[in-house]
Amino acid sequence: MVQSGHHVTVGDVALSSYVSLVRSCTLQRGKKQTGRTELGLKYWKNKVIEPNKAAMDPSEVEFLAEKEMVKIIPNFSLDKIYLIGGDLGPFNPGLPVDVPVWLALNLKQRQKCRIVPPAWMDVEKLEEMRELERKEDTFTPVPSPYYMELTKVLLNYASDNIPKADEIRTLVKDIWDTRIAKLRLSADSFISQLEAHAKLDNLTLMEINTIRAFLLDSLNCMYKLRSNLQPGSSKKQFTDY
Repeated sequence: MVQSGHHVTVGDVALSSYVSLVRSCTLQRGKKQTGRTELGLKYWKNKVIEPNKAAMDPSEVEFLAEKEMVKIIPNFSLDKIYLIGGDLGPFNPGLPVDVPVWLALNLKQRQKCRIVPPAWMDVEKLEEMRELERKEDTFTPVPSPYYMELTKVLLNYASDNIPKADEIRTLVKDIWDTRIAKLRLSADSFISQLEAHAKLDNLTLMEINTIRAFLLDSLNCMYKLRSNLQPGSSKKQFTDY
Protein backbone atom coordinates (compact mmCIF):
# COMPACT_ATOMS: atom_id res chain seq x y z
CA MET A 1 0.00 0.00 0.00
CA VAL A 2 1.44 3.39 -1.02
CA GLN A 3 0.47 6.75 0.41
CA SER A 4 2.10 10.03 -0.73
CA GLY A 5 5.17 8.19 -1.94
CA HIS A 6 5.65 6.45 1.42
CA HIS A 7 5.33 2.67 1.73
CA VAL A 8 3.00 1.85 4.63
CA THR A 9 3.70 -1.58 6.09
CA VAL A 10 1.68 -3.80 8.39
CA GLY A 11 4.09 -2.80 11.15
CA ASP A 12 3.28 0.89 10.58
CA VAL A 13 -0.45 0.24 10.90
CA ALA A 14 0.04 -1.90 14.01
CA LEU A 15 2.30 0.71 15.58
CA SER A 16 -0.19 3.48 14.84
CA SER A 17 -2.95 1.53 16.58
CA TYR A 18 -0.67 0.81 19.50
CA VAL A 19 0.24 4.51 19.85
CA SER A 20 -3.43 5.43 20.21
CA LEU A 21 -4.02 2.71 22.80
CA VAL A 22 -0.98 3.37 24.97
CA ARG A 23 -1.35 7.15 24.91
CA SER A 24 -4.81 6.73 26.42
CA CYS A 25 -3.28 4.67 29.25
CA THR A 26 -0.23 6.84 30.05
CA LEU A 27 0.26 7.04 33.81
CA GLN A 28 0.90 10.06 35.99
CA ARG A 29 2.55 9.23 39.32
CA GLY A 30 2.61 12.37 41.40
CA LYS A 31 3.96 15.14 39.17
CA LYS A 32 6.37 12.89 37.30
CA GLN A 33 5.47 11.36 33.94
CA THR A 34 6.34 7.67 34.00
CA GLY A 35 7.05 7.47 30.31
CA ARG A 36 4.96 4.30 29.91
CA THR A 37 3.97 5.46 26.42
CA GLU A 38 7.59 5.78 25.35
CA LEU A 39 8.49 2.42 26.90
CA GLY A 40 5.56 0.77 25.17
CA LEU A 41 6.54 2.18 21.80
CA LYS A 42 10.16 1.19 22.32
CA TYR A 43 9.21 -2.37 23.26
CA TRP A 44 6.79 -2.62 20.32
CA LYS A 45 9.40 -1.39 17.86
CA ASN A 46 12.24 -3.53 19.21
CA LYS A 47 10.34 -6.79 19.63
CA VAL A 48 7.62 -6.65 16.97
CA ILE A 49 8.71 -4.41 14.10
CA GLU A 50 12.52 -4.65 14.36
CA PRO A 51 13.16 -7.74 16.52
CA ASN A 52 16.81 -8.11 15.48
CA LYS A 53 17.95 -4.51 15.76
CA ALA A 54 17.92 -3.75 19.48
CA ALA A 55 18.36 -5.52 22.82
CA MET A 56 15.93 -5.18 25.69
CA ASP A 57 16.92 -2.80 28.47
CA PRO A 58 15.80 -2.79 32.15
CA SER A 59 13.07 -0.20 31.60
CA GLU A 60 11.44 -2.48 29.03
CA VAL A 61 11.52 -5.41 31.45
CA GLU A 62 9.78 -3.22 34.03
CA PHE A 63 7.21 -2.32 31.38
CA LEU A 64 6.46 -6.02 30.91
CA ALA A 65 6.29 -6.56 34.68
CA GLU A 66 3.49 -4.01 34.95
CA LYS A 67 1.27 -6.35 32.96
CA GLU A 68 1.30 -8.84 35.86
CA MET A 69 -1.95 -9.13 37.80
CA VAL A 70 -2.38 -7.84 41.34
CA LYS A 71 -5.37 -7.66 43.64
CA ILE A 72 -6.89 -4.30 44.61
CA ILE A 73 -9.78 -3.20 46.80
CA PRO A 74 -11.53 -0.33 44.97
CA ASN A 75 -13.57 2.41 46.62
CA PHE A 76 -15.70 3.10 43.54
CA SER A 77 -18.30 1.37 41.38
CA LEU A 78 -17.77 0.59 37.71
CA ASP A 79 -19.11 -2.01 35.31
CA LYS A 80 -16.82 -4.49 33.62
CA ILE A 81 -14.41 -2.90 31.16
CA TYR A 82 -13.28 -4.63 27.98
CA LEU A 83 -9.63 -4.29 26.95
CA ILE A 84 -7.47 -6.00 24.33
CA GLY A 85 -5.63 -7.90 27.05
CA GLY A 86 -8.84 -9.17 28.64
CA ASP A 87 -11.89 -8.09 30.62
CA LEU A 88 -11.49 -6.34 33.98
CA GLY A 89 -14.04 -5.85 36.72
CA PRO A 90 -16.73 -5.21 37.62
CA PHE A 91 -15.50 -2.88 40.35
CA ASN A 92 -17.45 -2.61 43.60
CA PRO A 93 -16.41 -0.79 46.79
CA GLY A 94 -14.72 -3.10 49.27
CA LEU A 95 -14.68 -6.16 46.98
CA PRO A 96 -11.25 -7.44 45.81
CA VAL A 97 -10.63 -7.59 42.07
CA ASP A 98 -7.61 -8.56 39.97
CA VAL A 99 -6.13 -5.92 37.64
CA PRO A 100 -2.77 -5.36 35.90
CA VAL A 101 -0.12 -3.61 37.98
CA TRP A 102 -0.13 -0.55 35.69
CA LEU A 103 -3.85 -0.03 36.32
CA ALA A 104 -3.50 -0.66 40.05
CA LEU A 105 -0.81 2.02 40.27
CA ASN A 106 -2.93 4.44 38.26
CA LEU A 107 -5.93 3.95 40.55
CA LYS A 108 -3.75 4.12 43.65
CA GLN A 109 -2.25 7.42 42.52
CA ARG A 110 -5.78 8.79 42.16
CA GLN A 111 -6.74 7.38 45.59
CA LYS A 112 -9.32 5.08 44.01
CA CYS A 113 -8.11 1.82 45.54
CA ARG A 114 -5.93 0.00 48.03
CA ILE A 115 -3.40 -2.47 46.63
CA VAL A 116 -3.21 -5.92 48.23
CA PRO A 117 0.43 -7.09 48.21
CA PRO A 118 1.16 -10.45 46.52
CA ALA A 119 1.17 -13.46 48.85
CA TRP A 120 4.94 -13.90 48.48
CA MET A 121 5.60 -10.30 49.56
CA ASP A 122 5.79 -11.36 53.20
CA VAL A 123 8.76 -11.05 55.55
CA GLU A 124 8.73 -14.66 56.77
CA LYS A 125 8.40 -16.13 53.27
CA LEU A 126 11.15 -13.90 51.90
CA GLU A 127 13.47 -14.82 54.78
CA GLU A 128 12.97 -18.50 53.92
CA MET A 129 13.68 -17.76 50.27
CA ARG A 130 16.84 -15.86 51.14
CA GLU A 131 18.21 -18.66 53.32
CA LEU A 132 17.41 -21.30 50.70
CA GLU A 133 19.06 -19.22 47.97
CA ARG A 134 22.20 -18.87 50.07
CA LYS A 135 22.38 -22.60 50.82
CA GLU A 136 21.89 -23.87 47.29
CA ASP A 137 24.60 -23.68 44.64
CA THR A 138 21.99 -23.59 41.88
CA PHE A 139 19.24 -21.04 41.31
CA THR A 140 16.12 -21.73 43.34
CA PRO A 141 12.62 -21.04 41.95
CA VAL A 142 11.37 -17.50 42.54
CA PRO A 143 7.75 -16.65 43.42
CA SER A 144 7.33 -14.37 40.42
CA PRO A 145 9.25 -13.98 37.14
CA TYR A 146 9.25 -10.24 37.91
CA TYR A 147 9.86 -10.34 41.67
CA MET A 148 12.46 -7.55 41.63
CA GLU A 149 10.53 -5.22 39.32
CA LEU A 150 7.24 -5.70 41.19
CA THR A 151 8.93 -5.06 44.53
CA LYS A 152 10.41 -1.86 43.16
CA VAL A 153 7.23 -0.37 41.69
CA LEU A 154 4.89 -1.46 44.49
CA LEU A 155 7.16 -0.21 47.26
CA ASN A 156 7.86 3.03 45.41
CA TYR A 157 4.22 3.91 44.80
CA ALA A 158 2.17 1.91 47.31
CA SER A 159 4.41 1.34 50.33
CA ASP A 160 1.61 2.47 52.67
CA ASN A 161 -0.39 -0.59 51.58
CA ILE A 162 2.44 -3.07 52.25
CA PRO A 163 3.25 -4.07 55.86
CA LYS A 164 6.95 -3.93 56.81
CA ALA A 165 7.85 -2.38 53.47
CA ASP A 166 11.44 -1.54 54.45
CA GLU A 167 12.17 -5.09 55.60
CA ILE A 168 10.70 -6.50 52.40
CA ARG A 169 12.84 -4.16 50.30
CA THR A 170 15.98 -5.31 52.13
CA LEU A 171 15.13 -9.01 51.86
CA VAL A 172 14.40 -8.84 48.13
CA LYS A 173 17.64 -6.94 47.58
CA ASP A 174 19.53 -9.66 49.49
CA ILE A 175 17.93 -12.36 47.32
CA TRP A 176 18.77 -10.40 44.17
CA ASP A 177 22.41 -9.86 45.22
CA THR A 178 22.85 -13.56 46.01
CA ARG A 179 21.43 -14.63 42.67
CA ILE A 180 23.47 -12.10 40.68
CA ALA A 181 26.65 -13.27 42.45
CA LYS A 182 25.83 -16.85 41.42
CA LEU A 183 25.16 -15.69 37.87
CA ARG A 184 28.51 -13.93 37.61
CA LEU A 185 30.33 -16.99 38.93
CA SER A 186 28.49 -19.17 36.41
CA ALA A 187 29.42 -16.83 33.56
CA ASP A 188 33.05 -16.74 34.68
CA SER A 189 33.18 -20.53 34.84
CA PHE A 190 31.50 -20.83 31.44
CA ILE A 191 34.07 -18.55 29.80
CA SER A 192 37.17 -19.84 31.59
CA GLN A 193 36.34 -23.47 30.77
CA LEU A 194 35.78 -22.63 27.09
CA GLU A 195 32.35 -24.22 27.11
CA ALA A 196 30.20 -24.22 23.98
CA HIS A 197 26.83 -24.01 25.72
CA ALA A 198 25.28 -23.93 29.19
CA LYS A 199 21.88 -24.33 30.81
CA LEU A 200 20.70 -22.33 33.82
CA ASP A 201 17.25 -22.89 35.29
CA ASN A 202 14.99 -20.53 37.24
CA LEU A 203 16.48 -17.27 35.96
CA THR A 204 14.25 -14.24 35.48
CA LEU A 205 14.23 -11.93 32.47
CA MET A 206 15.83 -9.09 34.42
CA GLU A 207 18.64 -11.34 35.67
CA ILE A 208 19.36 -12.57 32.16
CA ASN A 209 19.28 -9.01 30.89
CA THR A 210 21.77 -7.95 33.59
CA ILE A 211 24.42 -10.43 32.47
CA ARG A 212 23.73 -10.39 28.72
CA ALA A 213 26.02 -7.52 27.71
CA PHE A 214 28.96 -8.78 29.79
CA LEU A 215 28.59 -12.34 28.55
CA LEU A 216 28.27 -11.42 24.87
CA ASP A 217 31.23 -9.03 25.00
CA SER A 218 33.33 -11.70 26.70
CA LEU A 219 32.40 -14.32 24.11
CA ASN A 220 33.25 -11.91 21.29
CA CYS A 221 36.67 -11.24 22.80
CA MET A 222 37.32 -14.96 23.27
CA TYR A 223 36.30 -15.67 19.68
CA LYS A 224 38.64 -13.01 18.31
CA LEU A 225 41.53 -14.17 20.49
CA ARG A 226 41.09 -17.76 19.34
CA SER A 227 40.85 -16.65 15.71
CA ASN A 228 44.14 -14.74 16.01
CA LEU A 229 45.88 -17.94 17.08
CA GLN A 230 44.82 -19.80 13.94
CA PRO A 231 46.94 -19.76 10.74
CA GLY A 232 45.84 -17.14 8.25
CA SER A 233 43.54 -15.52 10.79
CA SER A 234 44.70 -11.99 9.87
CA LYS A 235 42.74 -12.23 6.63
CA LYS A 236 39.51 -13.29 8.30
CA GLN A 237 36.56 -11.04 8.88
CA PHE A 238 35.35 -11.16 12.48
CA THR A 239 31.65 -11.48 13.08
CA ASP A 240 30.29 -10.71 16.55
CA TYR A 241 27.92 -13.11 18.25
